[in-house]
Amino acid sequence: MSELDDWLAQMTEVALEPDMPICDPHHHLWDRRETFVYRYLLDDFLTDISDHNVVSTVFMECEAFYRAKGDPAMAPVGETEFVNGVAAMADSGLYGGTQVAAAIVGFADLRLGERSGEVLAAHVLAGGGRFRGIRHSTAHDDDDGIVGAHATSPNKGLYYEAAFRQGFAQLSAIDLSFDAWFYHPQIPELVDLAQAFPETPIVMDHVGGPLGIGPYTGLRDEIFASWSKDISALAQCPNVHVKLGGLAMKLAGFGHHKLAAPPSSEVLAEAWKPYVMHCIEAFRPERCMFESNFPVDKASCAYTTLWNAFKRLAVGFSAGEKAALFHDTAARFYRIGKT
Repeated sequence: MSELDDWLAQMTEVALEPDMPICDPHHHLWDRRETFVYRYLLDDFLTDISDHNVVSTVFMECEAFYRAKGDPAMAPVGETEFVNGVAAMADSGLYGGTQVAAAIVGFADLRLGERSGEVLAAHVLAGGGRFRGIRHSTAHDDDDGIVGAHATSPNKGLYYEAAFRQGFAQLSAIDLSFDAWFYHPQIPELVDLAQAFPETPIVMDHVGGPLGIGPYTGLRDEIFASWSKDISALAQCPNVHVKLGGLAMKLAGFGHHKLAAPPSSEVLAEAWKPYVMHCIEAFRPERCMFESNFPVDKASCAYTTLWNAFKRLAVGFSAGEKAALFHDTAARFYRIGKT
């Protein structure tokens, strides 16, 4: 066991509402020596999800298994080839009933403009009917202490650039969606992009990336005020959905990963409640989906505890609203079960 596994083992919970169907719309698989969880493949993920009724999942790009040879622009297609193989393994039934990577989201450098269409077409072909969209991360902050998106090396204001928008325009033509990952000061940039491309389905990852480290430390109330205002403005764009999660990442600044023992689901739910509830109020359950963001969020809690926290947050919602939040919204957005 790793040091992280030893720490997580100090807090074990029994899954709440274990029969509730879950579509986890955001997880990764990788083998990357530089990360705190350097190896996270199918067996690791299946072990984590075993307590909850996860019926399907969406793989999210993470720079894994890129092609080592050939055109650099096509290198990310290697990730889709890898994940499609994992999805086929899961579909064999040998590993249980979960449709792992029932939908795949990859990366294409949309700054290539119209040429990005060639990369998108290659992803669709490699995805074997599972490829659903692109995430071109634009997480950027002027402070050097805030680590941005690695592969995309985004500069400030990337969503406004003409070349990026030429690439973005290729998505709707072949029925692909866009995952937006950035930090909270960049939410207005997504508002502008969503308004410019109302026909393109967009989902904002990790409740818009509220920061709580570096120069943002100790400013939670002020940041929440600006964040919530921008979230309400973004919700006016009908083509935008939101993922409820990512708050266990270290950059959110809650500091749960620093505790002597992992936090309980009650502690997590209380900390995350303002963000989750505001998003649900603004977007409504039919445009919200809970996400695990594993193994990144594993830095602060186990998978069972994470989803228990979400279930505690949803306790006051109707059966139909819960179905949307935990399964239906994600399955509909990513067209799971459709080719």
